[in-house]
Amino acid sequence: MTTFISKAILDFFIAFGIVLGGAMVGGVGAVLSLQPPTQTMLDVADRIKIWALAAAVGGTIDPMRVIESNFLGGNLSPVIKQILFLLFAFLGAHMGSELIKWVCSSKE
Repeated sequence: MTTFISKAILDFFIAFGIVLGGAMVGGVGAVLSLQPPTQTMLDVADRIKIWALAAAVGGTIDPMRVIESNFLGGNLSPVIKQILFLLFAFLGAHMGSELIKWVCSSKE
């Protein structure tokens, strides 16, 4: 169980870091190319979420193979674990995106 929790936490923070880091570096690139950084950061954060999810769980095909092979074989425990890993990675990517939205929101 501890390996499950540690992998779930790693998936969350990997996805979180990919979205946060990608948006921040994208903002720096926008400044260097004389574009509005806040809008670029928001766009990058929205576009990179699915890639952060895929990178956090180790690719797009392997988790789906685990789900398919174990679900069809009747072994549901690995299927539930893999779905929870995907859920934690999605939550990390979403939290990173929401943090970027919060940072880029204007107080008018």
